Amino acid sequence: MLVKLVNVFLIALRLGLTSFGGPIAHIGYFREEYVARRGWLDDRSFSDLVALCQLLPGPASSQLGIAIGTLRAGHAGGFAAWLGFTMPSAIVLIAFAYGVSEVENVAESPWLSGLKLAVVAVVALAVWSMAGTLWSDRRRITIGIAATVFMLLVPGALWQVAVIVFGGILGLLLFRGAGRDSNPEQDGADSSPSASSGPRKLALAVLVGFFVLLVGLPALAEMTGRDEIDVTENFYRSGSLVFGGGHVVLPLLHSETVEAGYIDNDQFVAGYGAAQAVPGPLFAFAAFLGTSISNPDDGDGLFAQPWIGGLVALAAIYVPSFLLVWGVLPFWKHLGQSNRVQGAIAGVNAVVVGLLLSALYSPIWTGSVRNAEDFGLVIVLFGLLAIWKLPPWSVVVVAAAGGFVLELL
Repeated sequence: MLVKLVNVFLIALRLGLTSFGGPIAHIGYFREEYVARRGWLDDRSFSDLVALCQLLPGPASSQLGIAIGTLRAGHAGGFAAWLGFTMPSAIVLIAFAYGVSEVENVAESPWLSGLKLAVVAVVALAVWSMAGTLWSDRRRITIGIAATVFMLLVPGALWQVAVIVFGGILGLLLFRGAGRDSNPEQDGADSSPSASSGPRKLALAVLVGFFVLLVGLPALAEMTGRDEIDVTENFYRSGSLVFGGGHVVLPLLHSETVEAGYIDNDQFVAGYGAAQAVPGPLFAFAAFLGTSISNPDDGDGLFAQPWIGGLVALAAIYVPSFLLVWGVLPFWKHLGQSNRVQGAIAGVNAVVVGLLLSALYSPIWTGSVRNAEDFGLVIVLFGLLAIWKLPPWSVVVVAAAGGFVLELL
């Protein structure tokens, strides 16, 4: 078993060091590694797991790795797969948070201006791509636009959660029987026996634990008044309630960190730009935020060391993924065939595109694009991503250089 665990970890580590391009690209890397190269599961089983992870809140590619590792080597295998895939980007982003804190007048740095414009282009492309897939008819478009307008008028983390829940209810009423139309590549993929793991009683206990933490952490933070618990709860809630993963978590994390007064918007955007330039999951951005929160200018951090804050935030945002994957796997055959579940997710997906669109305007656009020159660079960066298909990390490098060029104009 130890040999198998080490094998799972090392394979995931290699993927974590080389997997650029975001969640969709990660799924392609995973298929090549686990299905085509190693034969750990077949295409049908892989498709089942992809469908499961698309339906769960949280980062789909990381959850897929957890599920594959769990099927290969039990719960320890799931953890080993996550650790290998996430560790490289988390280490880099924690180090970047230390570096940003040491730079004087970081808000005025040309490279930061470039990074902020790269984030505009990356998120704009994410909205464009997701809308093309998830806003597939007039009803979905209407729901998504309504969510966008509502969040622009009434911003805030609690309202985001309320809008997501309302989207699920609308989807349950309007899209029952919609199936997996939001992801055509998975059409016709039925659930297979390989998509079931672990005793059901243990799985139920794990799911109960997920909801206990979701309800109990806010209560504990309120009772104790401790900022450390409040921050942990914020990241846990972000990992629990965001469907679509990747860029979709951006508005909620912004509300929980910048709007809550823990860090400023320039730090936030700089970290998110850096997250585009490293391989592995975008949710590792939590490691940057946790480190930045714990490393304020006055030296009075929330945790004993800033890197501890980074690890706490990283763990908090990922614990829901472990609990959900381990809790739902044994029941996936039934859930995957439920029209009610599929309909609710269709509604939620329509809403999350709207949330991301509202975040694209504020705070991303309003905090990044200052003049016509900035807008011109955004157009160039968007073209490099959408037309020339350059990887995000290379566009981030171009953007940082472009920031220096604009400074000279």
